[in-house]
Amino acid sequence: MMRLPKFEYRVPRTVAEAVKIIGDVGPEAQFVAGGTDLYPNMKRRQQTPRTVISVMRLAELNQITGDGKSGISIGASVTLTDIIEHQLINRDYPVIAQAARMISTPILRNMGTIGGNLLLDTRCNYYDQNYEWRKGINFCLKKDGDICWVAPGSSKCWAVQSSDLVPVMVAIGAKFLLASTLGERIIDAGGFYNDDGINYLKKRPDELLVDIHLPPANGWRASYQKLRRRGAFDFPVLGVAAWVKLDQSQEQAGGTPAFPVQDARIILGGIAPSPIEVNEAAQTLIGKPLTEDQILAAAEAAYIKARPLDNTDFVMNWRKQMTRQYTIRALHELV
Repeated sequence: MMRLPKFEYRVPRTVAEAVKIIGDVGPEAQFVAGGTDLYPNMKRRQQTPRTVISVMRLAELNQITGDGKSGISIGASVTLTDIIEHQLINRDYPVIAQAARMISTPILRNMGTIGGNLLLDTRCNYYDQNYEWRKGINFCLKKDGDICWVAPGSSKCWAVQSSDLVPVMVAIGAKFLLASTLGERIIDAGGFYNDDGINYLKKRPDELLVDIHLPPANGWRASYQKLRRRGAFDFPVLGVAAWVKLDQSQEQAGGTPAFPVQDARIILGGIAPSPIEVNEAAQTLIGKPLTEDQILAAAEAAYIKARPLDNTDFVMNWRKQMTRQYTIRALHELV
């Protein structure tokens, strides 16, 4: 049986108190919400904070405010189940509920939070093992070792970003509010993730993710498709988020209701240390209606850009092939 290491457990009542604690304790402290990622990592000795600071009782982090017209703010400690069942999110931001519903299992979604999923540790077949297994291969670059077993000649860690909500947040243009003893700052989801399996967040250790701002739902559409071995529980080994905004001021010749695409984003997850925006795929869609030819062209561009490595489930070349199919599925959902 894997057991947790010893640690001090702190329960602040306000955001100000939480950031003061981590500011005083320093890098040996870590925030926790539902704990569905941190505690298993601690059992495997992947992360070993001396102080764990719970943020589940912070009122500011447990609220959902706003609506589709002005935009919605979701506190970082709101559970995935609450997001799935929230009436306004289902009405105005169905892609968020859709992606959250694909995460893990109902029991873990009752514990896991939106903030936890957005800050999820990167994953790799050589990293997500118990301590004795990792010691047997002489550890890896991400923890305690000096070599990446995925790409031994590389000085970079290739552990993959395996969140379901991250590609969606990047696609729709969400923003994150971070707080520390130095004050608050807002950062775009698209600029929040580094292409590095170790330093995978543009977030300082002393910062707390407070809430997530979703932009107004002013006519854009978004969808998410996920590849995994089982229909539940598993992390994605490929995720495709598609976002389009249609120019409804222009009607195509002949009075057809097929409006041209004004703007678009295609985001790939689960194949690299950070989400990948495929600009080439978006450009094939902009200025034209979402026809089958345009969808196939965008899917081909996504396939070309995808370069998964052999550090998750399934053969990497097959995962690359599936990029084309899952992009087609995601765009078909928007037609």
